[in-house]
Amino acid sequence: MSANPSLYQINTRVVLQERGVALGRPATLDDLEDRFLDDVAAKGFEWVWFLGVWQTGDAGRAISRSNAKLVEECRRDLPDLTTDDIAGSPFAIVAYTTHRDFGGDPALARIRARLAKRNLKLLLDFVPNHTAPDHPWVTSRPEYYIHGSDEDLLHQPQNYARVHLPGNKTTVLAFGRDPYFDGWSDTFQLNYRHAGFREARIAELGSIADRCDGVRCDMAMLLQPQIIQRTWGERSRPADGSPPKDNPFWNEAIPAIKRRHPGFTFIAEVYWDMEWELQQAGFDYTYDKRLYDRLVTPQATPVREHLMADPAFQEHSLRFLENHDEPRAAAVFPHEVHQSAATIALLTRGLRFIHEGQLEGRKVHVSMHLGRRPREPVDEDLQAFYWRLLECMRRPEVRDGEWHLAGVRPAWAGNPTHAQLVVSSWQQGERRVVVAVNYGPTQAQGYVTIRMSGLAGKNFILDDLLSESEYHRSGDELASGGLYLDMPAWGRQVFELRVE
Repeated sequence: MSANPSLYQINTRVVLQERGVALGRPATLDDLEDRFLDDVAAKGFEWVWFLGVWQTGDAGRAISRSNAKLVEECRRDLPDLTTDDIAGSPFAIVAYTTHRDFGGDPALARIRARLAKRNLKLLLDFVPNHTAPDHPWVTSRPEYYIHGSDEDLLHQPQNYARVHLPGNKTTVLAFGRDPYFDGWSDTFQLNYRHAGFREARIAELGSIADRCDGVRCDMAMLLQPQIIQRTWGERSRPADGSPPKDNPFWNEAIPAIKRRHPGFTFIAEVYWDMEWELQQAGFDYTYDKRLYDRLVTPQATPVREHLMADPAFQEHSLRFLENHDEPRAAAVFPHEVHQSAATIALLTRGLRFIHEGQLEGRKVHVSMHLGRRPREPVDEDLQAFYWRLLECMRRPEVRDGEWHLAGVRPAWAGNPTHAQLVVSSWQQGERRVVVAVNYGPTQAQGYVTIRMSGLAGKNFILDDLLSESEYHRSGDELASGGLYLDMPAWGRQVFELRVE
């Protein structure tokens, strides 16, 4: 795998629903065509994330269908909504076995083998914080969950529910949640301070690792001891009276899995400035939501300042413009801004992440509770841009070369527009690329200091890989005075530097 790989996320439910329509019958993972997988590989991706493959249950689906607010949101996404379209959350998991509707574990094994033939690795979900309400543990091992009291249920019905146990017993369990919002009523909260549960959970994670090459861990920061304390306090003390465990779970679980699967990859969905903490806990990559938020602003200086972070942090960051939790990039970013933001995010260090539909300019953000999405036209101009950008991402120097954020100085005294320029470079031996973006609403000029070796004494052709433009520059000039840029608002250029 390259030092800066790329990941393609697929909403398994909706893709199989569309494949089923084409076939005239329900589709499984076996029905995904070779040409679909070939296309993903040809675009240069090294990872494929099949979102939502695990078995969900009747309880979660019923709760989703009875939630009036959710149903209304789904209807906005899908105007011709039917009850059958609401499949329930894929994160309300009953068992870490491949959903029977998708062909079960045998079909998952076959799709993994088909991906491997194309040098594609398989990423799957791990939802550590909670389970579905009809997970077997709810009745067989209720001590694995956070418990509440009758008073909690009375005063916080949005966060607790009564559960019937064997032997005509009942207990009150907490819905899964984070400290800032009410609970997710289609889940129950697991208790990571329970030692026996931890052992079972690590074993379960190991069984997932037997069937894929990596996991994306949903809301991974919720398992950190300080977050557990902030959210649950004394309620997190094990209900069966066993001694609580307070060491961080990930520091224990990740090494245990990697001892059995040395190349296994852990990706954390993480927010609240806890990215570095989870990288230190062993995660290979963490979501870079801060870069996304700064690109949305959109202002160049905060983006550039973020890219000045420690190289070790940068290399373990996952860069994105959209995912299943965020609005579609084509709906958030104006057309020109979208292309400039993508050029910055996907041509810097780390794991480059693209959501299925992003390349075609889809704008409807489909709820995770839906199993179908509306038809949308392809934005051919945006698609053509992404094809060129993907070609840049496939280049060896952009995958495995040395990256530097370039300094930019004013083109002349009193001209502050250089502050809009975000410029970086990639070099691998004699292969050189400069990525230049004017991330601002006006024309901008500036001189760029390029940190590249071997420039002096040569003349270069600067071939813009995003257009048909070509420029000729002296290597001595580039090495001493810098590269002069004069770029239109939201302009972007990716220069290959070739010796004349």
